[in-house]
Amino acid sequence: MPATPAHPSPTTLGSPDDVLAREQAHLDRARDELRRMRETTESLDASTAADAFNAAYLDLVLARRVASLQDDPRTTLFFGRIDCRTEHGEETFHVGRRHVSDDHGDPVVVDWRAPISTAFYRASPTEPMGVELRRRFGVDRGRLTAYEDERLDGGAADETDDASAATGAAGSTGHSAILAAEIERPRSGPMRDIVSTIQPEQDEIVRSDIATSICVQGAPGTGKTAVGLHRAAWLLYSFRQRLDRSGVLVVGPNRAFLDHIGAVLPSLGEVRVRHATIDTLLEHGRVRAQDPTPVAALKGDARMARVLHRAVWGRVARADEAMVVPRGSRRWRVPAYDIQDEVDALVARGVRYSAARELLAQRLAHLVMLRLEASGDFPGEAAQGAIARSAPVTAYAKSLWPPLDPAGVLFRLLSDADALAEAAEGVLAADEQRLLLWDAPPRTKGAARWSTADMALLDELADLLERTPSLGHVVLDEAQDLSPMQLRAVGRRASTGSLTVLGDLAQGTTPWATDAWETAMAHLGRPEHELVVLDRGFRVPGLVIEFAARLLPAMAPGLGAPRSVRDNPGRLDVVAADPARRSAAVVAAVRAAVTEPGSVGVIAPDAFVTALSTALARAGIPHGRLDADHGDDDDRQVELVPASIAKGLEFDRVVVVEPAAIAAAEPDQRTGLRRLYVVLTRAVSGLTVVHSDPLPEALAG
Repeated sequence: MPATPAHPSPTTLGSPDDVLAREQAHLDRARDELRRMRETTESLDASTAADAFNAAYLDLVLARRVASLQDDPRTTLFFGRIDCRTEHGEETFHVGRRHVSDDHGDPVVVDWRAPISTAFYRASPTEPMGVELRRRFGVDRGRLTAYEDERLDGGAADETDDASAATGAAGSTGHSAILAAEIERPRSGPMRDIVSTIQPEQDEIVRSDIATSICVQGAPGTGKTAVGLHRAAWLLYSFRQRLDRSGVLVVGPNRAFLDHIGAVLPSLGEVRVRHATIDTLLEHGRVRAQDPTPVAALKGDARMARVLHRAVWGRVARADEAMVVPRGSRRWRVPAYDIQDEVDALVARGVRYSAARELLAQRLAHLVMLRLEASGDFPGEAAQGAIARSAPVTAYAKSLWPPLDPAGVLFRLLSDADALAEAAEGVLAADEQRLLLWDAPPRTKGAARWSTADMALLDELADLLERTPSLGHVVLDEAQDLSPMQLRAVGRRASTGSLTVLGDLAQGTTPWATDAWETAMAHLGRPEHELVVLDRGFRVPGLVIEFAARLLPAMAPGLGAPRSVRDNPGRLDVVAADPARRSAAVVAAVRAAVTEPGSVGVIAPDAFVTALSTALARAGIPHGRLDADHGDDDDRQVELVPASIAKGLEFDRVVVVEPAAIAAAEPDQRTGLRRLYVVLTRAVSGLTVVHSDPLPEALAG
C-alpha cells in the first residue's frame, strides 16, 4: 500500500510523519520484545522434568510455544490501536495477531482475541464502548505506511473535511480507505486471515460462547469460512485448558480447500487444530466404487440410521434355553427367563453394543454366584471373574450376543435380501431395498468394493458398536453439501462439545444438498442452535455477484440475493467464442489477467482441464492444476481448477470456461446451476466468462 498518512486528530501531537515514526518505533519495540519472548522460551530445558513422560510433554508444549512466537517480517505485529477511557484513566492498546509483553509483563501488543480488543471491532459513534479514538494502520512489507483515525467520542478526526477526503481518514463516518484497501488487496497463495478487517457482525459470531452451536448462512464473499477459522482461534484462546484436552477439528469439502485455508490458523498462532475432509474423517476403508446417484442418495438418507440400528441390535437373540455351568462336582442351572431379564436390562441401558456384550458375561456369572451363595457356598470375589471367563458362560453369551464389526454388518445387509428386509421393514420400501442390494455380491466382506456413501454407513455402525470419542469443538464448512448420514457422523464427533456450521444453501452442489438449516442442524444433533445470516459481501464485487445472482430464482427460490458492499464494482466480461477458438480465447483472457498483480483462477468443466492445461503450456503461461498438484507448495499466479473442486477457493481474477458445460456435468438441473453459481462467485476483482455454447437460460436472462 502506498504511503498516504492521514492528518492526525486534534488530540495527536506532531505531524503525520511524526505520528507514523512513533508508531513504527513502537512496532520495532514490539518485534524486539517478541524476539526476547521466543529466545527465553527456547532457553528452557524440558529435561529438568520429574520423569521421561513429563519431559516429553513439556518439550512438546515448549515447541508449540516457540512456534506461536514466530515473527513474520512480511506483516506487522499490530494493525490497529484504540485509545480508551478506563477505570485506570486513559489507556492505549495496540491490537495485533498475538500478545506481546515486555520483561515486566506489561502488554506491548494485545491479542485480537483478548476481551479489551472487542471494542476495536464493535465500537461505533453510537456505542463507543469507552473508545475515544480508533486507529487503523496501512502496511507494506512489514512497515507502517499510513494511518487513519476515527473519533468515537463525538470529536473530529481531522481538522478539515477536505483533509479527511484527501487522505482517506476514517473521520466519524466509519468509512475506512485502509480497511477497504486491505479487503480488496490482491492475493496469492493460500487464504489470509481477516483479523484486521473483521466486521461487527462477524465478530459477534467469532466471540460466541463455547457452549453455543452456531449455524452461519453466508453468501459468497461474506467471509464465513474465515469467520469460522477465527472462531476456532478465539475459542482456543478463551478456553485453552478445556480444548487442549478435548481438541478442535476443522472439516472441509476437499483437500484443495484445506490447502487453501491451511495458513490461517498458524498465522494467528494456533498450530494444534486438526484438519480433515469429510472423506478422510470417515475413512473406514478404501473407496473402490462409485454409487449411482439414486443409490448414493438413499445410502445418505437419515432413515438408514434406523435400518443400521436394527441390523445391529437385531442380532441379540432371546434366551430360550437354560444355561448350565459346571463348578466342582456340581452343575449350576440358570433358567432362561432370568437370563432374558438381564439381556433386556442391558438393551434398555442404552450403552453401545460391544460394551453391553462385555457386560453380559459378567451378568451371567453374577446369576451363577447368586445360586452359589444361596447354597451356602461363598467362593470369594475372584470367583465371578473366573466364572465369566469359563467356556460355558462365554459360549452362552456369544450365542445370545455375537461379536460384530461394521464391515461385517454392512456386508450382510447389502448382500443378503432377507437380512436387509428384516432390518428395513416399515422403513424402506421394497424397491428401495432392491436399490441397495449388490447385483453381484462379493464372496467376503474383505472383497467388498465400498463407495463413498458406504463410509458414512460404516461410521454409523462403528458408533453403534463402540462410542465415537467427542471433541471440544468442530468447525464444519460447506455443510449444505453433506448427506444426512454424513451430518450425523460429524455431529457425533461433537456430541459433548459444540459446533460452528458454515455454508450457503444456494451453493449446495450435491443431489442431497439440504434446503433448510433447521433440518441439517437436527441431523447434526443440534436442533437448538443459533442461526446467523451474513449477506454483506466484502470479497465479491457488485458486478460479479449481480451476474451470478441471476441464477438464484431458478435454483434457490426464496433465498435473498447477497449484497456487495465494495466501493469498487469490479469487472465483468462475457466473451462469446467460436468453438474452434475457445481455447485461444481462454489463453487471451489469462494473458490479460496476469498483467495485474494477484492470483488468477481458470475454472473449467472437469473434462476440459487437461486440454486447457496443454493450451496454456503451449502459450508459455506457467500454471498449476489443483486436481493434480494441489499439494505443491509453489505459489503460482495462475491455477487451473476443475469446477467440481472450486468451492471455497478465491482468486483476484477468474476466467470461467463454458458455463453451460459446467452446469450440464451435474446429475440434475438444480445441482448444475448451483455448481455454476459457486464457480461464478470465486472472483475477488474481475470475472471473464468464455463460452461457445449458449449460456444457461437463467444466466442469459
